[in-house]
Amino acid sequence: MIRHLLFMLAALVIGTTATAQWLNYPARGIPRLPNGKPDLSAPTPRTADGKPDLYGLWESERRLEGPLPAGRFQPAAEIGVKPEDVVLTPEGEALQGQRKENRFLDAQCLPAQFVTRELLPFKILPREGMVTILYEMYTSYRQIFTDGRELPKDPNPTWSGYSVGKWDGDTLVVDTTGFNDADSILPGGRPHGEALHIIERFWRRDFGHLEIQFTIDDPRVYAKPWSFKGDAHLVPDTELLEYICNENEKDLKHMVGGR
Repeated sequence: MIRHLLFMLAALVIGTTATAQWLNYPARGIPRLPNGKPDLSAPTPRTADGKPDLYGLWESERRLEGPLPAGRFQPAAEIGVKPEDVVLTPEGEALQGQRKENRFLDAQCLPAQFVTRELLPFKILPREGMVTILYEMYTSYRQIFTDGRELPKDPNPTWSGYSVGKWDGDTLVVDTTGFNDADSILPGGRPHGEALHIIERFWRRDFGHLEIQFTIDDPRVYAKPWSFKGDAHLVPDTELLEYICNENEKDLKHMVGGR
């Protein structure tokens, strides 16, 4: 199944309510309104050390709308990225040109970067020294180390990179490097290289709402860093679905052409 068809499926899933999940089981520790529904505007829960507790199953407020003229899909909430804020270097222009010449570069059933995976529900599991995120997309996971370690100096490139985090007041700041260059960045399906550095800022503003600020820094591809924000809401009383993508396509070698 090619990547943009997966995004079409994601659009259907993201547009549904929590009742579309496979389980409807009242969870413990959820503040309730008099009618029994979750009170998503209740105060932010906190851990024993006073930090915001990021635990929960979250669903992005971003919607996949399209197709774009390029044949790709772009989250509507991220269209606010101004074109002048994303300045490509000559190397970046060349990489972007390759994508314009062949819109099927990403048309493979391969793991997606975590910025893309957050378009489907994801579950944050904090614990002492680490925050783990489970993603419904590709039934994958990610580890964010909060035990004070530094990023590796010469990491083996991976799909999710290597992440370390620390608290800045009530905001968890996460630095991630060590990416491979096999995927593109949403919004816009933009290129990146192995020098990509992503900074995320997680802020749980109340019980049911999470803000994530992304800053993209790749000096070989972009002349300056650029940022966008993602919002998510809590999806209580349910769990993640299994989402498997099997690579068995036969058409990709025949699918070429510009956008």
